[in-house]
Amino acid sequence: MINEIRDLEKQSRKLEPTIEKRTLWNQKVQAYADHFLDDFNHHHTFVESKDPGKQIFDFPIEEQGKPIEPVLKCLRENVDTPHINPASGGHFGYIPGGGVYMTALGDYLAAVTNRYTGIFFACPGGVRMENYLLRWMCNMVDYPESALGNLTSGGSMANLIAITTARDAKGIRARDIESCVVYMTHQLHHCVQKSLRIIGMSECIIRYIPMDDQFRMKTELLEKKVSEDRAAGLNPFMVFASAGTTDTGAIDPLEDIGIIAQSNDLWYHIDAAYGGFFMLSDKYKALFQGTALSDSITIDPHKGLFLAYGIGAVLVKNTNALYQTNQYTAHYMQDAIELDEDPSPADLSPELTRHFRGLRMWISLQLLGVAPFRAALEEKILLCRYFYKEIQKLGFEVGPYPQLSVAIFRYIPESGDPNAFNQTIIEKVKRDGRIFLSSTTIEGVFWIRFAVLSFRTHLEQVDLALKILKEISC
Repeated sequence: MINEIRDLEKQSRKLEPTIEKRTLWNQKVQAYADHFLDDFNHHHTFVESKDPGKQIFDFPIEEQGKPIEPVLKCLRENVDTPHINPASGGHFGYIPGGGVYMTALGDYLAAVTNRYTGIFFACPGGVRMENYLLRWMCNMVDYPESALGNLTSGGSMANLIAITTARDAKGIRARDIESCVVYMTHQLHHCVQKSLRIIGMSECIIRYIPMDDQFRMKTELLEKKVSEDRAAGLNPFMVFASAGTTDTGAIDPLEDIGIIAQSNDLWYHIDAAYGGFFMLSDKYKALFQGTALSDSITIDPHKGLFLAYGIGAVLVKNTNALYQTNQYTAHYMQDAIELDEDPSPADLSPELTRHFRGLRMWISLQLLGVAPFRAALEEKILLCRYFYKEIQKLGFEVGPYPQLSVAIFRYIPESGDPNAFNQTIIEKVKRDGRIFLSSTTIEGVFWIRFAVLSFRTHLEQVDLALKILKEISC
């Protein structure tokens, strides 16, 4: 047995590469990253491909490893070249965010050290770091010092945690679901309906409240509908508001909704996944008046803080409610119980095993400070409003004036179907590849979306977008 163990040890020690091999790999990976950041990334936003990524299947996992050069070549040709380059300053589709370089540094150190931040006992400093970041965000949205939350993988998981916490805090049981009513607009992000289904509330009643011409909830109709539902013997349970919709960037009347929620004992959740970090700006924070009245908020650092994909946050005013929904103990965890600990993330979310995702956010803010992030956010709003003004000069029709950094527009041709014509514009933009735009359909009307949130987007990229749209529409 000893000989067998020693033979296996010789093979298993390959999992710990020598400093020489680490140095070689680090140099190759750094050169790859530098090429991406300094060359390719500036010129390509969308690359069409006949067989996007299919050569991955021709690169099998084998008994022995491969040299790093062909591995990186496969990565470049199959992953980092075809279709959308979300790191490009020309990415105006969906809600771009970015991936500031410091994200990679934080994730690299988190992976190398592999600290487990699910429970305080395992890594007190890491847990304190993540809870500090959450309290910093709670302060930004005017929550009390007692509030907390959880760093999640993104807005979908954050919304799911908030809805589950609301369900339990309001004492909703399985037998109650069919009489429970939730309120939202058709502009609320679809992950909310998905979350309701996942947590077993797909049979609850969803009331879609009409919107004004700015795509914001009509609060007088919300109040009327809640009153009617209560009179009908139903259980008005939860109301959702958007603080920056994906389609148009609209912000619902947050304060008015909060007042209605409090007077009717509704759990009030704000989806600010996209728009939340604009609250860092004193110029625009007034747009979010009323966040303090909410019970929970979703906000995504991988959007408004320009971090790489994989870090969202849910903030909950009543930390005890969050704890009651998610905390659970196991016999094998008995050594991890300590007094006077900061709340453990594993007790505030469904996750037990989790990535140390807070390090990417902490190191970015520590190395740069808040000022560059605030400046970038203010720049994006002004760039969007500049585009909104200039695109009209090219003959395009526009939607509402941008509250944040999303604008919708379309071209009305002299003849033919406008929806089909604008679909053609989108296809031509993709074939050009220098920028990327996405589209949406609102009440049967096909709109092109112009979303400005990449930290690499500046006046040069916006002017390029205008130039390309002028050429395509003529």
